Amino acid sequence: MKVIPLNDKILVKRLEAEEKTAGGILLPDTAKEKPRQGKVLSLGDGKLLETGKRAAFQVKEGDRVLFSSYAGNEVQVDGEEYLIMSEDDILAVID
Repeated sequence: MKVIPLNDKILVKRLEAEEKTAGGILLPDTAKEKPRQGKVLSLGDGKLLETGKRAAFQVKEGDRVLFSSYAGNEVQVDGEEYLIMSEDDILAVID
């Protein structure tokens, strides 16, 4: 199944959580935080402006992005977990 976001929404796949701390300590599943990084999978058409045109996105498909902890809405499609968020929820693109 294919998910196509509408308007100014972006579909993001959350990246996997780290298994170890910087010091090399293995973390159990209960101690892991949800990662705040993801990969942009698809984009909507853009925000509708007063002129009737659509604003272009600053991110593109395939970008690795950093977002806030409570950004977007979690959805499950075919057993996979995704986030649908607006571009305003994205803090930065990781190069």
